[in-house]
Amino acid sequence: MEDKWEIPRVAVAVDLVVLTIRAARLQVLLVERGIEPQVGKLALPGGFMASGQEDLDLAARRELQEETGLHAAQLHLEQLRTYGAPDRDPRERVITVAYLAVLPNLPDPVAGGDARNARWLPVEDLLDAPGQLAFDHDRILEDAVERARTRLEYTTLATAFCLPEFTVNDLRGVYEIVWGKPLDPRNFHRKVTGSDDFLVEVGMRTNKDGGRPAALYRAGAAKALHPPILRGSTTGRGADGTRSRA
Repeated sequence: MEDKWEIPRVAVAVDLVVLTIRAARLQVLLVERGIEPQVGKLALPGGFMASGQEDLDLAARRELQEETGLHAAQLHLEQLRTYGAPDRDPRERVITVAYLAVLPNLPDPVAGGDARNARWLPVEDLLDAPGQLAFDHDRILEDAVERARTRLEYTTLATAFCLPEFTVNDLRGVYEIVWGKPLDPRNFHRKVTGSDDFLVEVGMRTNKDGGRPAALYRAGAAKALHPPILRGSTTGRGADGTRSRA
């Protein structure tokens, strides 16, 4: 007689890649694990989805607040992808749904829950030296950064890195920091101000950067960019003054 089939036991978790720009660098929020496995190792904030009526989005927001003290109300939050390798967690079979979150100039986090410490670290320092993060979080971080870079090309995600009112130079800084490449100021200004409902001029100017006062903008209602701003479509100057492709 054949064995009776049983529903496999699988735990569901959420992990968050929270990106911001601090000190002119793309940085990610990490926590220090306070429990086994891999206690003391850096990890993305996250945890298991609670039983009962909690859905994935609610679990992601709860874990962010519990482990870092940050509230997700003002975050740009989107599902990244699902990770389910059989050996990704030594405790049991765990499938995690990863999220990408973006907010401008996020404050210093306060650790809580299962995390002993929480802090910001530059993304490039982690991507250049993999193995610093617990579980498969290196891969999740790499996927999230590439998602952010790609979405800057085709969507208005860049404005989520900006304060409510910003200049075109502020916005260009977001692209240059996230892409890691210089952009030509004139070409960039023409593209972003010519894209339908990407930016809305607020009718005020600022000279916070010195020089001529610059117009202030806020994010428009558009979610997609037509045409897109492709990484290879705008030229800039490198540190040595030579032209480079962005």
